[in-house]
Amino acid sequence: MTGFRIDRRSLLAAAGGLPLIASAAGAAIPKAEGQPLAGKFNLPDPPKERMRWAVVGLGSFAVGQMMPGFIAASHARMTAFVSGSPDKARDLGTRYGVSKFYDYITFDRIADDKEIDAVYIALPVALHAEYTIRALKAGKHVLCEKPMASTVAECEAMIAAAKTANRQLGIAYRVHFEPNNMDAIKRLRAGEIGDLRYFSGEAGFVANPDYPPHKWRLQKTLAGGGSMYDIGIYALNAALWTVDETPVSVSAVYSTPANDPRFKEVEGGVEWRLRFPSGISAQGASSYCWTYATRQRFFGAQGSISMDPASDYNQINMTMQHADLTPVTLRAGNPAVQFSAQIDAFCVAAAANQPHQTPGEMGLRDIRIIQAIYKSADANGQIVTL
Repeated sequence: MTGFRIDRRSLLAAAGGLPLIASAAGAAIPKAEGQPLAGKFNLPDPPKERMRWAVVGLGSFAVGQMMPGFIAASHARMTAFVSGSPDKARDLGTRYGVSKFYDYITFDRIADDKEIDAVYIALPVALHAEYTIRALKAGKHVLCEKPMASTVAECEAMIAAAKTANRQLGIAYRVHFEPNNMDAIKRLRAGEIGDLRYFSGEAGFVANPDYPPHKWRLQKTLAGGGSMYDIGIYALNAALWTVDETPVSVSAVYSTPANDPRFKEVEGGVEWRLRFPSGISAQGASSYCWTYATRQRFFGAQGSISMDPASDYNQINMTMQHADLTPVTLRAGNPAVQFSAQIDAFCVAAAANQPHQTPGEMGLRDIRIIQAIYKSADANGQIVTL
């Protein structure tokens, strides 16, 4: 134990000169007895009270990324699973030491469960509003996956429910807690590449309709929208985080392959451009038709920062370049900590009943802009005022 060390000399001194060796004839049979703690030691702090969580939706992202994040977190522990697959829930419960289980019919009973303080929503987008509002009405704090919901009206209803319940609502924009993304923003704010003039971001992957985690993303009733909702929101949110201004207008066009049967309900790709009051512009693109990519670039008057990948789970590559100099590789930390860091930040905020770093209002803002992107694309790129 750090700071707690007893050597032979200390032991003899503490004995106060008492004989340590008795004669064989006079020695009593040793007996173990408790004694009060004497002395001053650098003992560790006692374990902190952890916020107790129910995980709603046990899909590949929740199981593969968020559950390990809960295990690594310092302020959280999972106490309940909510799933329509009881066998899967119980199997995961055995693995993670979770013994409370609910399904989507019995979900509202969490209101009476004192072992649940907060709920993490990892369902398809179209179900976010319903289960977020139900959890808030049950008196629980909620961290909801992005995108926040299918429509602006749903986002507004979620925020209203949080205020009524006096509970915190956060949206899981994990990269706000990823060390390298945070470092990029810090460098931009410090002026290391001069005044920011332009941002670009691209994100995509090839959607496979036969793969269950992709299948629901191609159904508008569950996904709310297409690639812009699912992966394009990363670049959009990054642009808004980077520029830190309210955009004044947006324009966009669809870039969906003609006659592709995957995209009967949602767009396969979209390209967009935001304009800001200061004159900065930001553009991005998302697609379900590219090879996997998440890339962001920040251009300033004196240099640039590039991130590729920019929003991966486990790998973030970042370089900074000035003028014609050789790019410098930057590394601020392990990207994998973004999940536990996000959970811990929400726990601290919710315990104090203070707004989370990425609150519901941020989710609403982004959905409002995405809706404007679709409006512009529907009108073949017409500029939409925000």
